[in-house]
This record gives sequence, structure tokens and C-alpha cells, in this order.
Amino acid sequence: MSITAKVFRGGMRIASGVSRIRYTTNQQLRCLSLTSVRAAERLYTDKHEWVTIENKVGTVGISNYAQEALGDVVYAQLPDPGTELTLHQECGALESVKAASEVYSPVSGTVVEKNTQVEESPALINTNCFDKGWLFKVAIADPKELEKLMNEKQYEEFLKADEH
Repeated sequence: MSITAKVFRGGMRIASGVSRIRYTTNQQLRCLSLTSVRAAERLYTDKHEWVTIENKVGTVGISNYAQEALGDVVYAQLPDPGTELTLHQECGALESVKAASEVYSPVSGTVVEKNTQVEESPALINTNCFDKGWLFKVAIADPKELEKLMNEKQYEEFLKADEH
């Protein structure tokens, strides 16, 4: 994950949970826009997919909760580049030793890349669902769809409410 941080005289502001930061000066970056802040944020669906945004491209995966519920993933079928997706469209499948689950697109757009390493070694989802275990990347057609997704805190509350 990468985010641009604005450097101020008294320090800099960054979003929490950021693992890598690209530094810029005030001359290079006049202000930190809402879309830049959003880029650092992982957004979730109620079906347990997540998406992060960078340069209008969303990287999609499944949540830690979902990979734990599935168990050891042994098969992954992901959408091919060039595939047109609509919001909530079934676009892939994951199979584990104890269950099978469909993958739904959290946004509309065109698939620009799939994680072939996950197709070859589906266990990457279990070992690192947020980094090496991502599923596919999609050029986002309608950024307003992102407003309907949950942020990290809302997703945690959703999971707690679902337990009861």
C-alpha cells in the first residue's frame, strides 16, 4: 500500500495503518485531497471482499475473517483481464478443504490484472490475504460506488453485530 503524505513545518500527516509512504514536499503537493486519503483506506463489502484504491484502480481481495472462515484455500478461480464487471457481480470462486465461496466484485469496472500467483498457490490467501493474497485489480468505472462500502471500523462493527 502506498500513500502520499504532505510534509508540514511541524511534521507530516498520514493515515494510520500505512505500511509505505512516498514523501513529497509542499511544492510537489499543494494539498492532500480526500481521494488521496481514501487511497490508504481498505474498504469492505458485506460479503467480506475488500478493495484499496490507487490511481483509480482497485485491488480486490477477501478479508481475514473470510479466509479464516473458509479454512485452507486449495483452489482459486479469478476473473481474466479485460472482463467487464458490475457492482456485486459474481466474478470468481474460492474453494477450501471445508467450503466453497463465490467472489463478488465490490465495484464496477474492467479487470486489468489477476493475481496468477494466487491461482497457482491459493494458500497465499491464508498466509497473507492483504498483501500477496490479493485476487484481482479493476479499473473503477464509478467512484461513487465506493461511498457504499464500509471502512475498517464499520466493517469491524458489522462483524460484531453479525456474531449476535
